[in-house]
Amino acid sequence: QVQLVESGGGLVQPGGSLRLSCAASGFFFGGYAMSWYRQAPGKARELVATMPNSDSVADYADSVKGRFTISRDNAKNMVYLQMNSLKSEDSAVYYCNAALVVTGIGRTDYWGLGTQVTVSS
Repeated sequence: QVQLVESGGGLVQPGGSLRLSCAASGFFFGGYAMSWYRQAPGKARELVATMPNSDSVADYADSVKGRFTISRDNAKNMVYLQMNSLKSEDSAVYYCNAALVVTGIGRTDYWGLGTQVTVSS
């Protein structure tokens, strides 16, 4: 049974920091690209950060570059999102995603249920 369980969300003041964690199980973690997405009320879900594998360079949305850092621990089946200098516009539900693309077959996505991040004074 595939599971992605996010934790670490909460209420933080502007300029503060949070660290999100995602615990994965039920699939070959090391073979999947791991990403964080977010969705604010009334907006589409957007990609925040992605790391294809532990040896790859991460990629970030322009809005979070220099403030957020994604990392993964393949030995522990964990992925993290360190969020610094948080802004009110970072408020959203943050989702952990695991994705596998196989040429000629297609893409498989797994999603967590999300964790709420609220940035407010």
